[in-house]
Amino acid sequence: MNALAGIWWAWVVAGFALGVLEILAPGYIFLGFAIGAILTGALVGFGVPAGLPALILIFAVASVAAWLILRRTMGVREGQVKIWDRDINDQP
Repeated sequence: MNALAGIWWAWVVAGFALGVLEILAPGYIFLGFAIGAILTGALVGFGVPAGLPALILIFAVASVAAWLILRRTMGVREGQVKIWDRDINDQP
């Protein structure tokens, strides 16, 4: 196992950094990556023996799964978009 792949806290710190990035640029884009990184860090912390390529694969799969779940639960709702039929500057 690669020495850098076994550092669980680095995955968790990267996850929290991506979470902060999500706060600065909202849109549920970075939140899936943050959840994937934190899950990967938790797996490494619990002792899952995997090398760096396997951990990157776990991170990718967990991130896509988290993004899909977030998209389904917090995605665009029907009727959420306001359609304007009149301009505020139009005369009555």
